Amino acid sequence: MSGPGQPYVDPPGRLPRVEGVTVVLVPNDRGVELLGDPPEGVTVAVWDGKGELPEAGRATRFWVPPFLSGADMARAYAALRELEVVQLLSAGAENFTEGVPEGVTLCNARGAHTGPTAEWVLAAMLASYRMFPRFLAAQREGRWDYAVNEELAGRRVLVVGAGDIPQRVRRMLDGFDVSVTLVGRTARDGVPGVAELPDLLPDADVVVLLVPLTDETRGMVDAAFLARMSDGALLVNAARGPVVDTDALVAELASRRLRAALDVTDPEPLPEGHPLWSAPDLLLTPHVAGSVPGGTGRAYAIVRDQLQRFVSGQPLQNVVGDY
Repeated sequence: MSGPGQPYVDPPGRLPRVEGVTVVLVPNDRGVELLGDPPEGVTVAVWDGKGELPEAGRATRFWVPPFLSGADMARAYAALRELEVVQLLSAGAENFTEGVPEGVTLCNARGAHTGPTAEWVLAAMLASYRMFPRFLAAQREGRWDYAVNEELAGRRVLVVGAGDIPQRVRRMLDGFDVSVTLVGRTARDGVPGVAELPDLLPDADVVVLLVPLTDETRGMVDAAFLARMSDGALLVNAARGPVVDTDALVAELASRRLRAALDVTDPEPLPEGHPLWSAPDLLLTPHVAGSVPGGTGRAYAIVRDQLQRFVSGQPLQNVVGDY
C-alpha cells in the first residue's frame, strides 16, 4: 500500500499488458501540453515521481521523470513494473542511473540544452576576464572603480569533453582569436584523450569542464590536476560539481594562484557560510547554464521523437550506456 508522498507499489509480479496501448507518464500538466497530441494508442498521465502513482500509471511503459529528478528513483522503479524506457529531460543522467531495472533503457535529452550551456561558458570566460563581478560590486556601492582588465583574444582554451556542448563552445569561440583543444575520454584523430591531460594543462589559459559525472570523472579535478594548471589560469565548470575536489579548488583560489567560474558546486546547493561564497577571483552562478525558457520545449521535442520511435519499434537515440 502507499502512504502520503509515497508511490503505489503492488505486490511483486508483472501486470497484464493491455495490447495496443502505451502508457506514458510525464511530470506535470505543462509536460502534457508540450508533448502535444500523442501517437495513436498512447495514453498520457501525470506523475511527479514522489506522490501516489495514478491508476493509469501502473501500466507505464515510457516514463519522463522530473527535470534533474527529485523523484525517489528506487520507489519509482519498484512501482513501474511495466517500464521499458526512461526518457530524461536533462543531458545529465547521474541522478537516474542507480538501480535501473534490467530491460529498462535510459535515454537523456542530449542537445536540448547545448546552446544555452555553451553560451554560459562563453559568458563566464568573458565576464571573468573583463572583471564584470568587480565592476558590478562597485556599481552597487556607487564607486567608479577604474581598472585595466583582460581580453579573451589570444587565449589557449582546453575543453575537457568532446561531445555536442564542447563542439558548440569551440564553434562559438571561432570569432575570438583563441586556440581551442577538445579532450575526449579516449584519443582520436584531432582529439587527445584524458590520459594526455597532465601534459596539456600547463599550456592552457582556460580549462573548461564539460564532462558527464561518472565514476571516472568524479573528483578528476583534484589537487594534482589543479597544480598542473598554469599560474593565473581560469577553471570553468559547467559539468557537475563533484567533478572538482572542492577543498582543493578553495585552496587554490585562496592563494590567488588560480581563478574560477562555476555554475555547479559540491555540495549543491551551496550552504550558507561555505568558503566558496567568499573565495577570491570566483564567478559563481546557481546551476543555471541550461535554465532558459526554450530548454523545456526542446527537451519535449526529443521526448516526442523518442516516443514515436518507441511505439513504431525504431531504435531509440541518446541511450545512456554507463549504468
